[in-house]
Amino acid sequence: MRALFLAITLAIAASAFGSAHAASCSIDLKVGDTMGYDQHSVTVGSACTEVTVRLAHTGHLPVQTMGHNVVIGAADAVQGIAQDGAQAGPAANYVKPGDPRVIAATKLVGGGQSTGTSFPGSALKSGGAYRFFCTSPGHLAQMTGQLVVQ
Repeated sequence: MRALFLAITLAIAASAFGSAHAASCSIDLKVGDTMGYDQHSVTVGSACTEVTVRLAHTGHLPVQTMGHNVVIGAADAVQGIAQDGAQAGPAANYVKPGDPRVIAATKLVGGGQSTGTSFPGSALKSGGAYRFFCTSPGHLAQMTGQLVVQ
């Protein structure tokens, strides 16, 4: 009887607090009129079948002046992705079309705008070294963060 009571108590506690321990399958980032995301590290679950990325630009400057995006790639590919993105230009959201190193990328957004994208969770491996970053020219140095997969 005591074991049953303990199991029921644990089940109630898990349902009440499960969201605090559950791995997230979404990444929500905010940016403003300066170069910087509101987070330097985000975590997603390795069991996610799909990961959603959402970016909200809370500033006022237009995309041509202070546009931002979110690109996800392996940590060792960041520089190459950003360099090729700069050559691709703003019409391509500073992401080289078809770049196999890019796991996911949003479009560029300016003040008051938001964007998002989704990608298969299978593109990420638990323990892998991943980064999220902005490919707008000059932004990479200050706009990069770690993507942790657990």
